[in-house]
Amino acid sequence: MDNETKYGSHASVSRILLLIGLLCCGATNGQVIRADDGATVIDEDTLRGHIRFLADDRLEGRGPGSRGDELTQLYLATQFQTLGLKPAAGEGEWLQPFPLVGVRTVAPPSVVFRHGEKSVALKSVEDFMSTIGQPVENAKLADAELVFVGYGIEAPEYKWDDYKDVDLTGKVLLMMNNDPSSDPELFEGRRRLYYGRWDYKYEMAARKGAAGAIIIHTTPSAGYPWQVIQTSWSGEEFELRGGEGRRMELKGWVTETGIRDVVRMSGFDLDELRQKAESRDFQPISLGTTLSIELEGIVRQQNTANVLGMLPGSDPELRDEVVVYMAHHDHLGLGVERDERGDNIYNGAVDNAAGVAALLAMAKAYSRMDPPPKRSILFAAVGAEEQGLLGSEFFAEHPTIQPGKMSAVINMDGTNIIGQTHDVNVIGHGKSNLDNIVEAVAKTQHRIVTPDHFPDRGYYYRSDQFSLAKIGVPGVYLHSGIQVVGKPAGWGKQQLDDWVEKIYHQPSDEYSEDWDLSGAIEDTRLLFEVGRQVANQPEMAAWNVGDEFEAARKHAISASED
Repeated sequence: MDNETKYGSHASVSRILLLIGLLCCGATNGQVIRADDGATVIDEDTLRGHIRFLADDRLEGRGPGSRGDELTQLYLATQFQTLGLKPAAGEGEWLQPFPLVGVRTVAPPSVVFRHGEKSVALKSVEDFMSTIGQPVENAKLADAELVFVGYGIEAPEYKWDDYKDVDLTGKVLLMMNNDPSSDPELFEGRRRLYYGRWDYKYEMAARKGAAGAIIIHTTPSAGYPWQVIQTSWSGEEFELRGGEGRRMELKGWVTETGIRDVVRMSGFDLDELRQKAESRDFQPISLGTTLSIELEGIVRQQNTANVLGMLPGSDPELRDEVVVYMAHHDHLGLGVERDERGDNIYNGAVDNAAGVAALLAMAKAYSRMDPPPKRSILFAAVGAEEQGLLGSEFFAEHPTIQPGKMSAVINMDGTNIIGQTHDVNVIGHGKSNLDNIVEAVAKTQHRIVTPDHFPDRGYYYRSDQFSLAKIGVPGVYLHSGIQVVGKPAGWGKQQLDDWVEKIYHQPSDEYSEDWDLSGAIEDTRLLFEVGRQVANQPEMAAWNVGDEFEAARKHAISASED
């Protein structure tokens, strides 16, 4: 049965969703509460109700530009309106539309590398993932030379340059994932920086004039298994329409096993190459191997939108400053292939129906406060995060509030489904004075704050608070704690590791009544209270001295005063 028959027409589903949206929040016009009791409004039924709806099969994975995406936007705008928020996208609108161009890449069955008379063929999907590097219908490489460029990083502040001014025009660059970790004095040791992110590496390769770039995947360097690459890079890939900058023909990922065979054929040893890349003295190494490939692109233009609602502040002097609560409403949509259960819907229940549910629960709590906080509160449900933080990037480039007037961003991407924890895991701990508020609120919950449990995974640069950090806005971003109340040591970490290995970016990320949301309630209440305090304190939040985003903050504040 096709989706049109199963779920009804677009119009009829929209009417049903509008009715559900009105009914779902019909009780929010209830009793007004004192400002310091706001967190008590955040309860399990509210979280579960929103997650169940947003992760339902009928929304088809909320892929950008899809029917499920449009219905999600309608649901969110309806919720905001029912809560009494004000449209905040400009000109009385709830939606901040932004244009996308998508490309679904059709790759050949295998990708062949040649070295003289020898060749190695890697199977597409099994060992090699190919994506066209620009929105075109055809891309082609003919005997493009393969050059190993180490980590593919150019970082003057660390006196690090993997490129050494070598002319790489038209080459295919082979590079390692993550950033160097052998020296704790370089790149903050095990903690991954933006230099370790795949999007940085592709951007740098394009700037160098490369025809393509291939990143070597390992589970430790990526923080997730190869199956996440397979699912995340096999569907339609979006970018902001009209984007500028140099482009490549090919963006690729390769398994460690597959590339080891290619490097061996080229007369090198992969481990020895990687060891050379740990030094500042590293020079790009031509492997004497070529790659030829033809890719077909199915190109289409789509639109999606951020959904923005505002609770005006109560202080005449501070209400033009804003605390931003943010969560991405999209996921991966419908997959090309079905899993072993016959499922191809990427529901994204934890990632990120749960984060949006927390956003709506906090909007509900704030809407009942009397008086409201001194600063205004912006609730931003952004789109296309899974495509490279595109919605928050668009918001940062076209802000509805001056960046210098944004006190802080509190981002929710995922939630705790394993129960209450003794710890509060703060991603990016040590970057701003927001840590002090988080620690104080955690203490009232008899919990401790811990820095990122997995610093090598670079989580700070993988979610939407990063887009606002680049324009100077300090942020709070939590991950689930791992010291689970009533469970033995190590149990919580094992649960999270299993989730990443088996569920992250898979059709199995579905809502379950078996989830223990007691920890999610506690974390959401904590973020509510953190935001309330930020909204009421005399000064805006600030980066710690010397932080990488401090200069952007100073520039934003200066611009807002002009």
